[in-house]
Amino acid sequence: MNCHSTIRVLLLLPCLVAMAGAQVPPSQAVSPPVSYTSMSQLNTLLDQLQQASKSTQEDLSGLRIDKWKTDSNIKQGNLNNVESIQRNLKEALPAMISELQASPESLPATFKLYRNLDALYDVFGGVVESAAAFGSRDDFRSLGSDLGSLEKVRRSFADRMETLAGAKEAELIRLRTAVHNSEALANHATPKKVIVIDDEPEKKPVRKKTTKPPAKKASSGTADTGTK
Repeated sequence: MNCHSTIRVLLLLPCLVAMAGAQVPPSQAVSPPVSYTSMSQLNTLLDQLQQASKSTQEDLSGLRIDKWKTDSNIKQGNLNNVESIQRNLKEALPAMISELQASPESLPATFKLYRNLDALYDVFGGVVESAAAFGSRDDFRSLGSDLGSLEKVRRSFADRMETLAGAKEAELIRLRTAVHNSEALANHATPKKVIVIDDEPEKKPVRKKTTKPPAKKASSGTADTGTK
């Protein structure tokens, strides 16, 4: 996995985690615990890094750049680089290590530490080259060993970052699938409302005609008076 894929994972993962957290049941949204293998690997790398940092600081502290056989501009430039490296190793690097120890499989924290090691390697490499050209053989040998240790740790962190990025990529796929399934389930479970529009006017009820019974006719003839 290249750097672009790693950055894409870093950008997409928080969004999908938020979506999945809102739509997926909590039992499915909880991240798995850090494995023993992963934690053991990280502890080994951090131990190697701290040892390399300690050795580098000691060797840089005993470096006599003022005795180098070169002009003052090159000396001053290397002195500035040494101060920058020592400040990073004493202040910035320990804070990054603590951050990573708190979140052992955090891809952003791992990437942050790796970028710092990459920058340190470039600056330190220039100092080692200057020591080879203008300093003593002992200075070059000790600094070269420190640079080799730093490079070894840097490569190991690059490999770990690639492994974590692959795992996060798989997690992205799982979260996409979970969000898709959750949306499909929600759409299927929601009943659809059917609205009927009746434009016909209301019909008035038809009254049935009632037939009146025929009137009774009066009887004809005279009344009986009882006379003959």
